[in-house]
Amino acid sequence: MEISKKMTEWKFLLLMFLMIVVWALAFPFIKISLEELSFINLTIMRFFVVCVAVSVILLVRPEAFSKLHKKDIIPIFLLGFIGVMVYHFGLNYGEQLVSPGAASLIIATIPVFILILAAIFLKEKIQNIKLLGIIVALCGVIIISIWGKKDISLEIEYLYAALAVLVAAIVGAFYTIAGKKLLRRYNALSLTVYAMLLGSLGLIPFIRISLFEQVSQMSLTTWSAILFLGLFSTVIGYLLWYYALEIKTASELSVYLYAIPVVATIASYFLLGDKITYMFILGGILVIMGLILVNKKWDQKID
Repeated sequence: MEISKKMTEWKFLLLMFLMIVVWALAFPFIKISLEELSFINLTIMRFFVVCVAVSVILLVRPEAFSKLHKKDIIPIFLLGFIGVMVYHFGLNYGEQLVSPGAASLIIATIPVFILILAAIFLKEKIQNIKLLGIIVALCGVIIISIWGKKDISLEIEYLYAALAVLVAAIVGAFYTIAGKKLLRRYNALSLTVYAMLLGSLGLIPFIRISLFEQVSQMSLTTWSAILFLGLFSTVIGYLLWYYALEIKTASELSVYLYAIPVVATIASYFLLGDKITYMFILGGILVIMGLILVNKKWDQKID
């Protein structure tokens, strides 16, 4: 697909750069927010900001969204709660112990799990070369989870945290697979916004007095992190993604996503002082190599 005549190549690259930065910075900013908020309260606050922002967009630009059908309210609620809210529960819980760089690399394996779930539920065939990519990427995740953090002992709490992030990646893949049928009636932006709004309703039972206690004592740093996560990493990040999808295909854009764990790791090094170990680098290389094998279009003769 040719780049739009209204946008030069360098402007498109700038758009991609901004998208990568706002998504990559989400990982260290989650870590910062967790210093004053529980993982559940962080999820609630982030999506409170998101819901306010997307509600304003819905009111200002209603023509950009597909009409919501009554019969789809429950399916979209379930899709949003499981695929979006549970995803953030897992990611936020995991980042209490797992470094932002490690979390970003584990989350980057979502395309791997999309392939696996598509094979299981949609009966899609996996090429041998893509199967190799799955194995390589998962080996990288294991290395990062077990040996990727400096001076970490294999305490059960740390392994649970890494597993929680891995579950988040699997849930993120489930969201993509489960949403395929709904995408016949809704454009991608509409489905994402409706899933966030309806799915956020599932957070109401998790509201406790601790939310108000923690929010009342939040520092300016945490408020800034929450606003960044809600407005930039979620709302603006997805708007940039869907705008980019109007210019190039998802497979063409996937190569840019490989930069997110790299930027997240570098940002965490400077913002949080996270150490980068040789085993972390090895695991990261394996994850990215596996993703390249999974995402690349291979000639069927390779099998």
